Amino acid sequence: MTLETVACIDDLRRLAHRRVPADVMGYYESGSYSESTLNANLRDLANINIRQRILAGAVNRDLSQSILGKAAALPFALAPVGLSGLAYRDGEIAAARAAENAGIPYALSTLSICSIEDVASAVAKPFWFQLYFMKDRVFVADLIARARAANCSALVLTVDLQVLGQRHRDIHSGLTVPPRLRLRTIANTLSKPAWIANVLMGKRKTFGNVHGRIQGTEGLASYRDWIGSQFDQALSWDDVAWVRERWPGKLVIKGILDVEDARLAARTGASAIVVSNHGGRQLDGAVSSISMLPRIADAVGSDIEIMFDGGIRSGQDIFRALALGAKSCLIGRSYLYGLCAAGQAGVSKAIDIIAKELDVTMALAGVRTIDDISKRNLET
Repeated sequence: MTLETVACIDDLRRLAHRRVPADVMGYYESGSYSESTLNANLRDLANINIRQRILAGAVNRDLSQSILGKAAALPFALAPVGLSGLAYRDGEIAAARAAENAGIPYALSTLSICSIEDVASAVAKPFWFQLYFMKDRVFVADLIARARAANCSALVLTVDLQVLGQRHRDIHSGLTVPPRLRLRTIANTLSKPAWIANVLMGKRKTFGNVHGRIQGTEGLASYRDWIGSQFDQALSWDDVAWVRERWPGKLVIKGILDVEDARLAARTGASAIVVSNHGGRQLDGAVSSISMLPRIADAVGSDIEIMFDGGIRSGQDIFRALALGAKSCLIGRSYLYGLCAAGQAGVSKAIDIIAKELDVTMALAGVRTIDDISKRNLET
């Protein structure tokens, strides 16, 4: 199979597994503990039936949408994905360029390989920056200041990582973040020489946003130890206010999975929330993101913009989330598979696949614009 013969996101996933070492793919694919929430995200989306309508005159369809007050060509953005630079050399830059070419937003992770400045120098339009709130407030304030200096158009504050959910796959493989070389890891990696050569050509080999900013993090082990110590279990709504004081632009709160939390988030002055369970990588046993979306949309949809994240693998999934109350969506693993498979071209392929599937779905459901999509387009 080649990129030209790829028909769906699952095809990109198969290509990704052929090209990237199994331990690295395991890190990207894993959920926490038994992965029940990860699987629920996929299952619950697939179980939502779309209502087919005929002779509806759904011609000249328009897939554009306003996201955070700015026009986007499609109703979705590329979600922040940590360590994208291990998928492909300068992976964050490749993904940002693909998003820019497609006319949609891209969100850069705090735990990216390329730094904020690296990405800002490589694209022409502003991107979003995703912030993990850490114990080191000086470092967090510095990250916010750097995002402002880079003209980032939104800050995506991820609030569901107070502690790290255990991912069994990473323990079984021995993979650490950053990777710690062991005999098994070395053997696994050496089986993918093209991937090795590609990644070695990248700008950086460690976390670009941390490098040179934190004293005593010169080596890989010290990076790992510092990051592992920084997740803040004392994180509270007061910290959201602290961020709001330092960030005057659009603020998105990511990781909302409860109606009461959504109501509290709507009172913070944030521009949007993301209904998300961190891709099933945190609280295993939590409900799927899509099962909570309609309840949260009903509760706060008139007060704050709602985005959706969790399990999207197709344009049909985008349609389902929009019908249940999201204004836009974030895709993560779907574009990451493309990045693993073929860099920027692979990300562009993933975006194109989902956009075309969404367009066909709209036609067969009898709707012409994104704002036309609602619960009436689903079978109940």
